[in-house]
Amino acid sequence: MFLIGMYVSNRLKSKFTEYSQIGLRNGLSGREIAEKMLKDHGIYDVQVVSTPGFLSDHYNPENKTVNLSQDVFNGRSISAAAVAAHECGHAVQHATNYSMLVMRSRMVPAVKIGTSLGQWLILIGLGVMGLGLASQFIFLLGILAYTITTIFTLVTLPVEFDASNRALAWMKDTGMTNGSEQEKAEDALNWAARTYIVAAISSVAMLLYYVFLFMSRMQSNNRD
Repeated sequence: MFLIGMYVSNRLKSKFTEYSQIGLRNGLSGREIAEKMLKDHGIYDVQVVSTPGFLSDHYNPENKTVNLSQDVFNGRSISAAAVAAHECGHAVQHATNYSMLVMRSRMVPAVKIGTSLGQWLILIGLGVMGLGLASQFIFLLGILAYTITTIFTLVTLPVEFDASNRALAWMKDTGMTNGSEQEKAEDALNWAARTYIVAAISSVAMLLYYVFLFMSRMQSNNRD
């Protein structure tokens, strides 16, 4: 899965770079695309801002900002349009109380705890496994914490796909992109979505491995 993840990540970067070289027919920048999509959806309390980094684009529901990397914020390419519209898709989800986004947002505090403690608890449990119920309990707590993180990655999938669908539909319906531009924008967002799919599959696989390891150790201890 690591190699697959690397491949998908590299393909995403390659696609973004390729489509960033193709100018958008209407000449609008990523910032202008984002502001227009927000306006068309009746959203006036979300600010579009520039943020440093490459592919660091995201929507922050806490302060209601669409954060676009500098290449997207200032870019006038297909990549810039697709990414900007996708992030605005999250803003539309927030404005319409999209159920999966609401669920993901509510999970964030638990995920932060699960991510920071889960691996440590699992490592501690594995390190002292065989020393009785206490170590088994620690290992189980680690698995439960990691389960929360895994569920979060699964909930993220429909959120990301829905944001892309909203973005692509808006670009097509408003004529922001023509036929070939629309196809390239869809291709770029599909590769972005695949990174979340790989992350979810990897998380599920690791969780199943931990569960299998825990059950094996339990059976071994019972035989002893």
